[in-house]
Amino acid sequence: MRTTVNDIRERKQKGEKITMLTCYDYSTAKLLEEAGIDFILVGDSLGTVVLGYDTTLPVTMDVMIHHAKAVVRGTSKALVVGDMPFMTYHTSTEDCLRNAARFLQEAGCQAIKLEGGVTVADKVKRCIECGIPVMGHIGLTPQSVNAFGGHKLQGKTKEAAARLVQDAIALDQAGAFAIVLETIPAALGTLITQKVNCPTIGIGAGPGCDGQVQVINDMLGSFTDFVPRHAKQYAHLATIIKDAASQYDKEVKSGAFPTAKNSFAMDESLLEGLK
Repeated sequence: MRTTVNDIRERKQKGEKITMLTCYDYSTAKLLEEAGIDFILVGDSLGTVVLGYDTTLPVTMDVMIHHAKAVVRGTSKALVVGDMPFMTYHTSTEDCLRNAARFLQEAGCQAIKLEGGVTVADKVKRCIECGIPVMGHIGLTPQSVNAFGGHKLQGKTKEAAARLVQDAIALDQAGAFAIVLETIPAALGTLITQKVNCPTIGIGAGPGCDGQVQVINDMLGSFTDFVPRHAKQYAHLATIIKDAASQYDKEVKSGAFPTAKNSFAMDESLLEGLK
């Protein structure tokens, strides 16, 4: 059976840490599940680390559904969360419900994530009333990068910290099953975790959160354009991939590949008369 949102909630009550990674394709999803990752976010971060955009803003629902389907096909146990793209839930509750439902109906996800706190709490509540589990996301919300003036630490002042606490409480009261806290001071991450009943999932929010999430390309070291301070590289795939591709290039050009081992044989007498 798949992990459920209730399972994630219970982890907090039991004091068990929670792991989440982003994922955008079938084969990687299978590996993450086999590794024991609790749940997977099909994040709109694919806009930057997969599609090469400068921000997540160009990502559309159709693109998200395409990748979410692949991730769902690669899993049978992990909870899969679809990330609502920019302006797919801001204009109206009706638009929010329509787009959120696509993640469940078309892609097979079990939940959705959206950015914002107090301003989206009513939409979170309505989604949950309609049977769509919701994960919140506050702090540095990448879809607001232009408003923030870049990817900057949030909640640094007393007023800003208070707003984030209010945002978290609003999401919790609306019924969010978890809240992502991104790029905020560690002490604030701990305080918010203590203030809400649902689990907090930190990314650059300190060790006091109930769980952690990382963009998989950062964690694996395959995306080298920019490495955030909060990311820890558990592998350096960029070097491995480049070295492998370089070796392949050399062997093909020198004639070392393919060999008979990589080729298929036949009765060459069958070719007589064809030459």
